[in-house]
Amino acid sequence: MKTITTALAATLFLSGVILAQRPPEVPAELQALRADMFGALTGDWERFERGMKTLEGMLAKNPMDPALKVMWGTGLFARSGEAFRKGDMGNAMKLWQSGLAEMGQAVEMAPENILVRARRGVILISASRDTPPEMARPLLESAISDFEKVLEIRERENTFSQNSTHKRGELLTSLADGWNRMGNPEKARGYFERITKDLKGTAYEEKAKAWLEGKAESRDAAFFVCSGCHVE
Repeated sequence: MKTITTALAATLFLSGVILAQRPPEVPAELQALRADMFGALTGDWERFERGMKTLEGMLAKNPMDPALKVMWGTGLFARSGEAFRKGDMGNAMKLWQSGLAEMGQAVEMAPENILVRARRGVILISASRDTPPEMARPLLESAISDFEKVLEIRERENTFSQNSTHKRGELLTSLADGWNRMGNPEKARGYFERITKDLKGTAYEEKAKAWLEGKAESRDAAFFVCSGCHVE
């Protein structure tokens, strides 16, 4: 189970990519709440639990709010990671499953909501990197579905090309990496080739070329981890 602990730790540090995909109209109260929950990034669990308590109160008043539910689900995932770290495997797995269920319900309630889809997607693809294959595959399937929906919405609204290099690069790279790890190199190739055309002169192009050229470093599970997530 050590690999799961590592994956959950990585998930917490990579959660900042959520910011890159969130729509500008995210309510201020959710942004403030997210700041408290990011206490998990620095090991400030008191701050994190304060955020979870606030979130629990908000959910009690609005139990059908998908944005709140997906945040609650990612919070449960964070608790799961801490439980794994402490060796409390039984509780960790319960929290893991509860987190998945909450995020799944949020997506079912709001399948076209970019915040919901992006938040679940980044948590799941991050958690999939070091988990055992039998646990990683369903996480990857859901993450790819989420990211493809985000891309579909952005392109339908003609807003994807207006996004920053970071936003576009992380989304396309997540899709390329996800499909590659799902055992579909042709799907992955399509996204990597798109990156080399649309994101010339960037770190994303360099990484895409490394994969397309079959370089050894591109086969490392951590090679396509988000960089600079907390910049934007």
